[in-house]
Amino acid sequence: MDMRLVVQDAFCFNQWFAAVILSLFSVLPCCLPAGQSLEFQWPAVEDNNIVVRQGDTAILRCFLADGTSKGAWLNRSSIIFAGNDKWSVDPRISIGGSSKLEYSLQIRKVDVTDDGPYTCSVQTQNNPRAVQMHLTVQVPPKIYDISTNMGVNEGNNVTLMCLASGKPDPSITWRHISPSGKSFENGEYLEIFGITRDQAGEYECSAGNDVSFADVKKVRITVNFPPKILELTHSGVITGHAAAIRCETAAVPSATYDWYKGDKKLFNGQQGITIKDYKSRSVLTISNVTEGNFGNYTCVATNIMGTDNSSILINQKLEIIEPTTSSPLTSPAPSTAQYGITGNADILSSSWYLTLVISSSISIF
Repeated sequence: MDMRLVVQDAFCFNQWFAAVILSLFSVLPCCLPAGQSLEFQWPAVEDNNIVVRQGDTAILRCFLADGTSKGAWLNRSSIIFAGNDKWSVDPRISIGGSSKLEYSLQIRKVDVTDDGPYTCSVQTQNNPRAVQMHLTVQVPPKIYDISTNMGVNEGNNVTLMCLASGKPDPSITWRHISPSGKSFENGEYLEIFGITRDQAGEYECSAGNDVSFADVKKVRITVNFPPKILELTHSGVITGHAAAIRCETAAVPSATYDWYKGDKKLFNGQQGITIKDYKSRSVLTISNVTEGNFGNYTCVATNIMGTDNSSILINQKLEIIEPTTSSPLTSPAPSTAQYGITGNADILSSSWYLTLVISSSISIF
């Protein structure tokens, strides 16, 4: 008796499953004219597009007609569930719902491989129906390849590359990280023709598709150029005191420096001379200036791109001596008799002094 029930149940299940398969794939005629195909129209078909972000849980909703109806889930031509029997081996997939009639497919931690069409087939006695859905898995942008930091010579052409993945396809934008923050046209490749030293620095690639935050990466360009001496000055030269000559430069890579007095090369520690080189300048210091230190000094800056030089003449610094004048109160007033002028002596003396002051002022200007 028990065996008969088992056989009967198996027979009923096979009948139901066969009905599901037939409702899904239909019955094709044994032969069709060449070049023709048969498209089966589903009864009561509903179209749904479901968009889920990668890593989230996707719920594909489907409902049974009544307590006696049966359901099945397919992904393309692969059966996922037939009734409550799970055919898929994927542990992320399950059947769930808030009621007995809900027959929804749940996919945890969806990935791009889950993207595609799904079909829920509901088999009833009188009204079989199918619900077709398309699951779209959106993927945040991810930069997977970008140009490495590079050094180029001024005037060369440069191409930067930034490749990113995502769904939908991300948009690529470039920006030069500088005070101006110049932006460029969108695209995976950025071309710079005849690059200049002002275009050196970091370039930012940003990939975005509105699914999540943009992915950002940077690449640095170093532009090599020959030295340029910007300034050659001294601190003031007085015999018996220290003096310094400073040579300021711009160069990439940093310059090395040589100093000359006339045509004679100078060395650090030579005759009270100290030379210190820094990244963008060199300073020559004379500890105790003598007349022998006067002359023409030349700074020579050199790197792999070229050379520049500049000269400065060092002489004794003149001391400013204030002019001295005798006091009009102690100086005797000149005699006016020779000019035929007579009168009060004090008034004549004052007039003479005023005339002297005006004459002196005119001679100065």
